[in-house]
Amino acid sequence: MAKDKKQEKPQQKKSGASKGSESLTSEGAVPAIVEAVLARTGTRGEIIQVRCKILQGKNRGKSMRRNVRGPIKERDVLMLRETEIEARRVFKKGARRSSN
Repeated sequence: MAKDKKQEKPQQKKSGASKGSESLTSEGAVPAIVEAVLARTGTRGEIIQVRCKILQGKNRGKSMRRNVRGPIKERDVLMLRETEIEARRVFKKGARRSSN
């Protein structure tokens, strides 16, 4: 008799995102406008570093550096999934870094 009855386990909801990425998409995408194109980076120059200003969300008005792949120009609107992390500054060839 025990073999005939199968134990039913309650099914848990599984989301496609992990715990860390849930906070990235909780607000959804946030628009930002490109203020300036700063430099090209990547092994073949395929990444463009831009300065953009966030238009909505909790960091509204904040200006930050972001890396963008693909064609981009000033006054374009980017939709950012997160607005906390800023891209590292790109140093141009021949420019000296201070050791301080």
